Amino acid sequence: MITDRLLEILCCPETHQKLRWADAQLLDQLNRRIAAGQVRNRAGQPVRQPLEAGLVRHDGQVLYPVWSGLPRLLIDEAIPLTGLGDSSSGP
Repeated sequence: MITDRLLEILCCPETHQKLRWADAQLLDQLNRRIAAGQVRNRAGQPVRQPLEAGLVRHDGQVLYPVWSGLPRLLIDEAIPLTGLGDSSSGP
């Protein structure tokens, strides 16, 4: 479980930018694309499991998935958000 205090400490392992919770609209959009087989992580692997939650990097470029309450803060498991529309950009 990620508390607010823990979220203040967590950062992107690649750029060290702060992270924020993904909003419901972005999660819904990503989960629809995951169901359609249209989402790949940065390693190029298809994402098959729907997102329970996600942590978005401050610049809005990537999302780190959260499954079973645990964030997957691995660069290769990040999901690129470029081209998804306004809900993915900015804090």
